[in-house]
Amino acid sequence: MKPSTAATTARATAPAPAPSSARWALAALSLSMLLPSLGISIANVALPTLSVAFSAPFAAVQWVVLAFLLATTTTIVGAGRLGDLVGRRRLLLGGIVLFTVASLLCGAAPTLWLLIAARAAQGLGAAVMMALTMAFVGGTVPKERTGRAMGLLGTMSAVGTALGPSLGGLLVAGPGWRAVFLALVPLGGLGLLLAHRHLPPDAPDAPGGTASARPRPDRPGTLLLALTLAAYALAMTLGRGRFGTLGLGLLAAAGLGAVLFVLVERRSAAPLVRPAMFRDGALRASLAMSALVSTVVMATLVVGPFYLSRALGLPAAGVGLVMSVGPLVTAVTGVPAGRIVDRIGTRRTTAAGLAAMTVGCLALCAAPTGLGAPGYLAPVVLVTVGYATFQTANNTGVMADVPPDRRGVVSGVLNLSRNLGLITGTAVMGAVFAAAAGADDLTAARPAAVATGLHTTFAVAAALVAVALVLALASGRSAAGRTAAARS
Repeated sequence: MKPSTAATTARATAPAPAPSSARWALAALSLSMLLPSLGISIANVALPTLSVAFSAPFAAVQWVVLAFLLATTTTIVGAGRLGDLVGRRRLLLGGIVLFTVASLLCGAAPTLWLLIAARAAQGLGAAVMMALTMAFVGGTVPKERTGRAMGLLGTMSAVGTALGPSLGGLLVAGPGWRAVFLALVPLGGLGLLLAHRHLPPDAPDAPGGTASARPRPDRPGTLLLALTLAAYALAMTLGRGRFGTLGLGLLAAAGLGAVLFVLVERRSAAPLVRPAMFRDGALRASLAMSALVSTVVMATLVVGPFYLSRALGLPAAGVGLVMSVGPLVTAVTGVPAGRIVDRIGTRRTTAAGLAAMTVGCLALCAAPTGLGAPGYLAPVVLVTVGYATFQTANNTGVMADVPPDRRGVVSGVLNLSRNLGLITGTAVMGAVFAAAAGADDLTAARPAAVATGLHTTFAVAAALVAVALVLALASGRSAAGRTAAARS
């Protein structure tokens, strides 16, 4: 996206943040990125215990995870736009407070449905934190270090994902399931303290002059988008890739909601998402690539446990150990990938990351079971390194030239594309795997059938990443052509 003249002038004349101030601000943003990923991953391991504690079936207990996921997905774009309107610092502080208080309520919940309600509130706070964290980078970090900052944020998200299951398991086995949620309270308090002290204050007249002159939030558009995303997320998560009457009805509702949302936004004086924003081909390509790549990454999480246990015969501890490698590799790759972005630029780094993912997926297509866990891990590491590299480069490229008054909503849309990819990947890649394995009950499938399912799933994954790579190359050539034309 190209910045407006005013935005470019503002960036050119604004003083560079002091190094120490930027470091502390980045620490606050890193913690704000860690908490949402930790909040979702730490709760999964507690579901069996919650089922026993509340004498509830798994279908009810899974709403502890779904409530958080739905609240985050449906509100993340609206949270980003609201930050642009009322002030990002003010709203981020409110989001951290909400997340922290909701974590306390989760730990004290006397009934399952109160726990689910508190998890929804926690997810709303997480949506604010996720939407606004990346939006702050442009105003707190020198431009030449933007890639490293984005890499660090990606690292913190991966650390939360990797740390959640092991930390959750220790807390459930020790103090009990309530400690899973209460452990987030002191982290939230620390994040609030750092953000309050070190994040730059909101401009008193941003973005629309006096408070009375600022555009009002687009309530119809926000509600329509939330309902549309909720219908889509429910269709993908409840059916787990199998669409009965309810699933098809939810998909139809999501399609109708998307059409109505576009019509409403075109007529709104202050739209939640400006339709003109999507005329930018580079932004469209980046959002599409983010969704495709996230869909593929989800395949490793959905397919991996079945392949490792059924085809390779690993015990539960071995499966958990192997599955932890991916998030750990992502955590280690983030900052180095950011340095590469700062050095050679976003376009080449994006293409390199997608190329690595493609090679890794193709290697998984041919992975023989005779090589055991190393034969599975080596391609997965390549996929994961490529994913972390792509995410850092893509996020940096999208956010680099966004005008200050639109950073929140663009960050929200970018995070939404990733979330939709993860949700879609859970359902679609799981359905591809089950169909290729030819088994309704994957826990009882033959090892050879599970191996076939893995090969087929990652053949589809390789095709999806190849599409993303084509988009990256085409977008890069288009941008280079525009630059050459502007210079001539």
